[in-house]
Amino acid sequence: MGALHEGHGALIRCAQKENDICIVSIFVNPAQFGPKEDFKRYPRTLEKDKGFLKRMKVDVLFLPSAKEMYPQGFESTVETGQLGRVLCGRSRPGHFNAVATVVIKLLNIVEPRTMVLGQKDAQQVIILKRIVADFDFKTRIRICPTERNTLGLALSSRNRYLNGRERLEALVLYRSLKEASARIKGKERSAQKITDGIRALIQRHTHGTIDYIACVDAATLQPLTMIKGRVMLALAVRFGKARLIDNMIVNAA
Repeated sequence: MGALHEGHGALIRCAQKENDICIVSIFVNPAQFGPKEDFKRYPRTLEKDKGFLKRMKVDVLFLPSAKEMYPQGFESTVETGQLGRVLCGRSRPGHFNAVATVVIKLLNIVEPRTMVLGQKDAQQVIILKRIVADFDFKTRIRICPTERNTLGLALSSRNRYLNGRERLEALVLYRSLKEASARIKGKERSAQKITDGIRALIQRHTHGTIDYIACVDAATLQPLTMIKGRVMLALAVRFGKARLIDNMIVNAA
């Protein structure tokens, strides 16, 4: 959605390394913003983004308008089912339906061999993998690790909303996930104890408002009582104007 940063740069480098042509789309999708969300003030830095893409030697910038993507009379949407109703979907009803709808349009228009996505948006990744499988798209999905700054904060266009104090406090998100991961590797198997530990650390060290903290199956997003197999620790916390998400995959033997 533009406001490009090094996180996007990592996705671009991955695409360039594994494919002959790299296409980047920029489209701030109005359909995926709720009535009280930040569509109007979402950062739009198109000229800077163009320079960023030129320096990275991207082959094509696909820059559709809202009228092109949603012409008069457009009314079809995709239902993402239970995957789209949990975690971020619970506090952002309809969000993932809108994401899936626009991505299907992008895939049909561009017809890419590979779509490169970032692990930071883990729920979105899982939903889009399901969409690609359910609708028989030939596109392969390539998932790249979350890019972080030197202190561990996951890179996001919304980080620019943070003031100095909030930016420092937000570092606790990654720290809490790492500590929870270490506890799981140390044989803690109670999902409640893991999420309680994350919650306590965030509440102790930040002024942020917790949206959710969850320990779920990494494939189905179903909440866990006892930790086993491949699990995802996921959270969303509001700091002032910014709603930040982060996650970590842990393999529990």
